[in-house]
Amino acid sequence: MRVVIVGAGKLGYTIADLLSKEQYDVVVVDHDENQLEAVKNNLDVLTIHANGASPMTMEDPDIAGADIFIAVTMGDEVNMVACILAKKHGCKHTVARIRDMQFLSTSKDYLKENFDIDLTLNPELITANEINRILMMPAALNVEDFAQGKVRLFEAKVTRRSKVANIPLKDIRLPKGVLAGMIFRDHRMIIPHGDDCLMVHDNAYFIGIPEAIEQFSTNFIQRDAKKLHRVMIVGAGRIGRALAGMLSRQNVYVKVIEKDPERCNAVAEHLTGDSIAICGDGTSIDLLTDEGIGATDVVVCLTEDDKLNLMIALLAKHLGARKTVVRVYRTEYADLIEKVGVDVVVSARLLSASEVLAFARRGGVVSVSILEGAKAEAVEVIVQEGARVANRKLMDARLPRECLVCAYVRDGKAGIPNGHTVLQPGDRAILFILMKHAQNVMKYFNGTI
Repeated sequence: MRVVIVGAGKLGYTIADLLSKEQYDVVVVDHDENQLEAVKNNLDVLTIHANGASPMTMEDPDIAGADIFIAVTMGDEVNMVACILAKKHGCKHTVARIRDMQFLSTSKDYLKENFDIDLTLNPELITANEINRILMMPAALNVEDFAQGKVRLFEAKVTRRSKVANIPLKDIRLPKGVLAGMIFRDHRMIIPHGDDCLMVHDNAYFIGIPEAIEQFSTNFIQRDAKKLHRVMIVGAGRIGRALAGMLSRQNVYVKVIEKDPERCNAVAEHLTGDSIAICGDGTSIDLLTDEGIGATDVVVCLTEDDKLNLMIALLAKHLGARKTVVRVYRTEYADLIEKVGVDVVVSARLLSASEVLAFARRGGVVSVSILEGAKAEAVEVIVQEGARVANRKLMDARLPRECLVCAYVRDGKAGIPNGHTVLQPGDRAILFILMKHAQNVMKYFNGTI
């Protein structure tokens, strides 16, 4: 499958990296030679120095007729024009980054009908939604919903207070409808088996029915987790504005700190109730102390500087904040930032790239969630007719050890499988997969083996 990516910036680079590792034929187009040089030197892809929104560029045989055309330049209008031209030159599917909320307020059907865009990406809105989901479950480091909300993924830090710490999984009585799916320990992802233990400082991934996960998260992992009441957001860019509006509409008291007066006024328009926006420097200890950072449930750091976000998060912890969330631009910083005490790290690039990866795979793949800096993924897939796993017990399907079928949905009802479970064509299966084995694992579910 040939994929053309117009825009060799950070998002384009991340998407090209993921797709090239999945053995797609990737072509990256950009008019900036410096950005192309970085792609050429680090990725196994073809690069073309050209204007990606030019009709002449579209006539290039390496671009025309591509299976997927992805436009992720910094200009919404450029991306839309490029997608229109791509369809006229035989490209089968198009994806565009569109950051302007006025465009996204229209329906997807309208964008498809008038601009020939099959998938739209708004990294900032995707990130705001992700942070909002995590914050509304106080014990969580990550929360993802699958199968239209019938299955939930929950990531938590195993602490000394955790009732599950240092006990073999086979001896832990998890609530009905909850499964321990994956462990992240010392930069390694582990598909757990009965003799494995959850150890202090592990990041543990559980999956199951939402009601059971919600009860489990508050009573089993962190009994001291409290409902969210007060959130401080430092940085009122697109993510900050969207997140502040979401939280305030859910009756959470939000205090936004932003030093740019124009952005500060813009975020104030999204707030409801008693929530406020303050024009000031989020790195000022005096300001943070005066605004009650020590009594804040969560501090969310969303400036455009990774190092500044880390500094603010550490300062917030020092002053008494219970939990910190940091947005990173450079994904290689994620592990380091978590190691020094930040609770949650999110990357807009990886969140957006996961949507593109799911779209590129198709063949029954509904969604892909990239975990732990692209070391593993959670995938929702529809079992295809003729697939190797279909109509046989999971214990007899000979799935790779790097994969775990952790939930399935049939006729609108979710279940936790065991070795005797038989998946049927049309079932929605939720999988944990180590990233480098994903392509091989998917063959068992789409009928290509």
